[in-house]
Amino acid sequence: MDLPIIQSLHIGKEVSLANTGYYSAINKHEIKESQYVRKEGLILDSQADKKNHGGKDKALHQYAFENYSYWKQKYPNQPLLSSPAAFGENISSLGMNEDMVCIGDVYRLGSCIIEVSQARQPCWKLNFRFGIENMAVQVQNSLKTGWYYRVIQEGKIKAGDIFELDARPHPEYSLTRILKVLYLEDINIPELNQMIELKPLAESWKRILKKRIDTGIIENWEKRLFYTHTNN
Repeated sequence: MDLPIIQSLHIGKEVSLANTGYYSAINKHEIKESQYVRKEGLILDSQADKKNHGGKDKALHQYAFENYSYWKQKYPNQPLLSSPAAFGENISSLGMNEDMVCIGDVYRLGSCIIEVSQARQPCWKLNFRFGIENMAVQVQNSLKTGWYYRVIQEGKIKAGDIFELDARPHPEYSLTRILKVLYLEDINIPELNQMIELKPLAESWKRILKKRIDTGIIENWEKRLFYTHTNN
């Protein structure tokens, strides 16, 4: 089996999203040179919405290029799917996906050390990006969301670098398992109680779990998945 690698790296700058009053750096382009990774992410990358994107638990966003075949079957004429970065990812990878990656996985990548902190929570900006009104819902339900890393050790990465698994403290908690619990299954308090104890899990996700445990109710996703003027 081939080792997982960086297929390509991508960075973006903030641009206005239509008439929403929001800015986004989801429109990224490939960069060939090696890139320095800080605790906050790639040094040349922008993060417009720092409340919901970016920060130390979301320093790097990775998306499996293998997932593109699924989307191309659904949308064969979608030009964005002809090359990586359609989903705003910093890292397009080969050889790993949500089934294979677990919360807390630690990888050596180039001269960096990175740790899986959470899967992506798709938002309405994907709808604008693809011109499909429910694209965020589709990404969420597919469980092909991509994932985020926090940076343990800063350094440089480049296309072709191999993901060397250094530690896997929670092999029972693949991203797919966690995504199913969050998005596809009814409230399961024992499962949520176990997940909230996962030390590497991002604090923002632990807050979601705690609220579900406390209330027994799944939060409303409408504002995250669909843009309305009340998002402002």
